[in-house]
Amino acid sequence: MEPVTRSTTIRTWKLISFFCNTLYIKYTYRLIMKNLLLIITLFATIFVAQAQNKKWTLKECVVYALENNISVKQSELDIDATDADRLSALGNFLPTLSARGSYQANTGLSFNPTTNQAETVTFLSASGNINVGYTLFDGLRNFRQAQRAKLSRLSSQYRLSKMKDDISLFVANGFLQVILNKANLEVLIAQNEVTKEQIDRTKELVDAGVLPQGDLLEIQATDASEKQSIVNAQNTVQISLISLAQLLLIEDYENFDIEDEGYNIVDDGVSSQNVYTIIDSAKEVRSEIKIAEKSVELAEKDVQIAKGSYLPTLSAFFGYNTRYTDSDPTPFSEQIYINDGLGYGLSLNIPILNGFAVRSNVMRNKINLERSKYQLEQAKLDLESTVYQAYVDAQGSQKSYEAAQLALESQQLAYDYAKDRYDVGLTNAFDFSQSKLRYDNARIQLNRAKYDYIFKLKVLELYFGIPATELKF
Repeated sequence: MEPVTRSTTIRTWKLISFFCNTLYIKYTYRLIMKNLLLIITLFATIFVAQAQNKKWTLKECVVYALENNISVKQSELDIDATDADRLSALGNFLPTLSARGSYQANTGLSFNPTTNQAETVTFLSASGNINVGYTLFDGLRNFRQAQRAKLSRLSSQYRLSKMKDDISLFVANGFLQVILNKANLEVLIAQNEVTKEQIDRTKELVDAGVLPQGDLLEIQATDASEKQSIVNAQNTVQISLISLAQLLLIEDYENFDIEDEGYNIVDDGVSSQNVYTIIDSAKEVRSEIKIAEKSVELAEKDVQIAKGSYLPTLSAFFGYNTRYTDSDPTPFSEQIYINDGLGYGLSLNIPILNGFAVRSNVMRNKINLERSKYQLEQAKLDLESTVYQAYVDAQGSQKSYEAAQLALESQQLAYDYAKDRYDVGLTNAFDFSQSKLRYDNARIQLNRAKYDYIFKLKVLELYFGIPATELKF
């Protein structure tokens, strides 16, 4: 047994210290990882909760729809396709360059490529050539193809812009429909609270002998009917939310909700403009007209391209070739130099008779040009009719909203009067319920008229030239 010495004691304490430090480090590491895991879980929970409680604004819905809609993505691909056409058109201005090489073995009677003599020996040979070609004139078809590619890209951009406007309107309509359904639900819930208060008041009057038992039953029946209407209204809200979520391609229907506060009638003065001023503005800014105009320009360019086939085509070419064979004792590098050759010149192709192919192609493109001009005129007429109808709808919805406000004020007075009479027993429960029902309907009609006016006003502003993402509510 080793005697206990000072060095032994020191070594023992060092071992004990090492194990203690190791255990402490492991414990600290586990504690840190455990706390880190708790923190990550906490933040994840908060993030999920915030995501579930998120309420979408109209602008967020529109932006999200424009970024994720499949039709928009397809239209963006159409623009990419026009970029490929434009690249191809620009490539027509570049010369063509090609190179070719061959290596072969010959046995028996063969022609030597360097001497061009028939030989009956086995030999190896190689040859190569480089050719360059450039079109000097082709009836300006390459130039007009490049112009057409640029016009085609503009047309695709206008189609994308129109699609975005249409999608923005669809989203705005669906969004306002949810707000309308929610507002109607609030009306029903608020009025049912009044009905509950009237049940308590009616019980007191029945117990006091002021009102008959039938009035209490009438109010209770009204309460049951209102609760059924509330359930139906809740279902309507949920269905409209699902429809909007589907339009946005959002799959989490259960947690999807919108911000339904702060949406009022905001008129920037467009509705007070003269209808023809709005029509003129729409013709300048709307994509429908620009698409039709670009279609005319494309058709004109197609006619020019087709007519270019009447003109001759002038091309320049240059070629270099050389050859080698092992039957010649001359070194490879010298053979390549000795046996090379150049070829260059001009090529002129004059169309004389091609079975009227060019003429018939020109005729077809001219017909297409006239058709596109008619389509442009029709697009202008359609836009004028659409804008005029939108103007009339906005004016009519404004009047309906103002009339609904007056109707609500009248029904409010009638309801307050009926309520006061019912509270003192001067009218029966049926008459009071009918007055309350008319008042509820007036509030619902006001909501419907309000959001209908908002939507039609925004449609008019969109035709006036205000971007969808800048519409104010």
